[in-house]
Amino acid sequence: MALTRAKKTEKVKALASELEHSTSAIVGTFSGLTAARDTGLRKAIRGAGGSYHVVKNKLVARAGEGTKIEAALQGLKGVSSVAYTSGDPVALAKALAGWVKDNSEFFHFKLGIVEGKLLSVDEIKALATMPGKEELFSKLLFLIQSPAQRLVTVMNAVGRDLAVVINQGVEKGKFAGAAEAPVAAEPVVEAATAEVPVAEAPATEAVVAEAPVVEAPATEAAVVEAPAAEVAAEDLAAEAPPAEA
Repeated sequence: MALTRAKKTEKVKALASELEHSTSAIVGTFSGLTAARDTGLRKAIRGAGGSYHVVKNKLVARAGEGTKIEAALQGLKGVSSVAYTSGDPVALAKALAGWVKDNSEFFHFKLGIVEGKLLSVDEIKALATMPGKEELFSKLLFLIQSPAQRLVTVMNAVGRDLAVVINQGVEKGKFAGAAEAPVAAEPVVEAATAEVPVAEAPATEAVVAEAPVVEAPATEAAVVEAPAAEVAAEDLAAEAPPAEA
């Protein structure tokens, strides 16, 4: 049953609204595709975040006008189907390539488009072997973090190795010289000891010098008093009467 003009217009608008935000698409052709295989194909594409439609060439060309995948939808011939996505094109290519690998006799690629660039069949297969966005982001994050992690590892290793070396040095008595450092202060103690007699020497000399000063008057006093006693004795002898009287 042929579609009426109104039905065609409605279908074009519905398809255009779905293709409006799509950034990648893969166009293929199929033959002898059973309902079970078609269901498996749609499930694989949905799992990659895409959508899938069997389309009429002229209708899809009109629906794709003004979109980022317009170039891939113009001038199609034969039976055509289109898988499209606004997400990861690699994931879509992987999903299709994985399914086609087991069903190559039923489905073939025509062309693809990614961000406005048309892809050949070989380029679609090459796209399917590339790492996806999540995998690329993981690798990029690893490369960004790797230098910082290595720096932290090296810094930790330096501190750990230094602690090990110091501990081994302490255990083997390598740092005993540092503990015996006060022995070097012995000359200072000896110098202080040597200075003690110097401080006491004047005191000793002062005592020795003062002793004769104190004793000298006493000696002189005795010497002076001795003549006084002799004088007294002479006076008494003069005063005594003569023995004969």
